[in-house]
Amino acid sequence: MLHTESTSARWVGIIANPVSARDIRRAVGHAGTLPLAERVNLLLRMLAALAACGVQDVRMMPDREGLRALLLRELTSSPVRRLPQLSWLPMAVSATVQDSFRAAEMMCTTGAAAIVVLGGDGTHRAVARHCGDVPLAGLSTGTNNAWPEQRESTVLGLALGLYACGRIPPEQALVWNKWLDITLAGEHDDVHHDIALVDAAITRETFIGARSLWSSGALSQLFLSFAEPQAVGLSSIGGLLQPVGRRDAGGLSILFGTGGCQLLAPVAPGVLDRVDIAHWRKIRHAHVHQPLLRQGVVALDGERELTFGPQHHLTIALRERAFRSLDINACLHYAATAGLLRDGV
Repeated sequence: MLHTESTSARWVGIIANPVSARDIRRAVGHAGTLPLAERVNLLLRMLAALAACGVQDVRMMPDREGLRALLLRELTSSPVRRLPQLSWLPMAVSATVQDSFRAAEMMCTTGAAAIVVLGGDGTHRAVARHCGDVPLAGLSTGTNNAWPEQRESTVLGLALGLYACGRIPPEQALVWNKWLDITLAGEHDDVHHDIALVDAAITRETFIGARSLWSSGALSQLFLSFAEPQAVGLSSIGGLLQPVGRRDAGGLSILFGTGGCQLLAPVAPGVLDRVDIAHWRKIRHAHVHQPLLRQGVVALDGERELTFGPQHHLTIALRERAFRSLDINACLHYAATAGLLRDGV
């Protein structure tokens, strides 16, 4: 590969969730987990590709679950490997989602070219809420992984490195993504705002309990920003009813109950449910929807997050062009047609 330094190269941020894919859905579906050593291997392969493209500065969110220590050990044991300079953000960690919020905000305000997110739907959702105009590049290491597409980290690093070094223009490298805006207004002007990258489920439950939602039994309604038939998780229900692409306009809403059809769908790894569907329809950008239930639980991207009752006003709305991400296929197609990786030509 032709390696060139670029004065326009900026630094790349990494937010890695060291404990993604360890929820109850993995246990009930006999799905494997991703050990820390393999997460480190993913990162090392990506760092090698970033370095080959000329990226010299990478800054990572610290953790206290052992990912940082293991990565440092691997880096010091292979000193001949040419990798970017790796540093850690100057922040305290709490081993909660607040770490991802804080790291994304710091990367946004200090000029990251892009943020690599290592995790599942929940981790990507947390970072997307606080990344501002900084694009995301996702590596799936979660349970359902409906939003981050499966990619080899070397390929992601190659595409990201070319973009970060200014060799692929943003209009060629980046794409807009949708999300669902969630607003829960209570008494005394108490308003809570949240998002879902893929799905917002309304359930008939009255308390949160275990956060991960792995069964369809209590579902009342489901709102989807996109729905792909090859997905695993609640979004697979929409994908197998009426597919809506992640780049297509609009989303989908589903009402559960009798009177329509019954659908077999993989609602979690290894878990297939027959779901009673009463009705489904497309939804439009900015159109506000309300739940039919007077009280229940809201699950966002497969995690129970909010409870609501008669005293609350809950709304859900699809937002187009909510945040940007790296289009790896487009980046590498541009690189090929522009001859960016050729040497001696």
